[in-house]
Amino acid sequence: MTYPQGEDTSTVMAHVSHPTHPDIIKRLKRADGHLRNVIGMMEADRPCMDIVQQLHAVERAVAAAKKVLVHDHIDHCLKHAVEDEGLDPRTAVDEFKEITKYL
Repeated sequence: MTYPQGEDTSTVMAHVSHPTHPDIIKRLKRADGHLRNVIGMMEADRPCMDIVQQLHAVERAVAAAKKVLVHDHIDHCLKHAVEDEGLDPRTAVDEFKEITKYL
C-alpha cells in the first residue's frame, strides 16, 4: 500500500494493488489494438459502417475495463479503508459517491 506524500492518512485512502489489474491491462491493450485497427481502416478509406462497428467494439471494451476497475475499487479499497485503516466513514462515502459518477 502507498499513500500520497505529505497527506494526512486519516482522510486519504491507501493505494492497494489488486489481482484484477493484470486482466484490466489485457483488456485495455486489446482495445488499443482495435483502436489502431480503426485508424488503419480510416486511412484505407474503408466503409463508414465497418469503422463505426469497430469503434463501438472499442468503446465497449474500454467501458468494461472501467466497470471492473470501479467495482474492484468499491469492493476492496473502500472496504479496506474503513475496516482496516480506520478511515472516517464519511470520507469513504464521499469517495464512493465520487467514483460512482464514472459508472
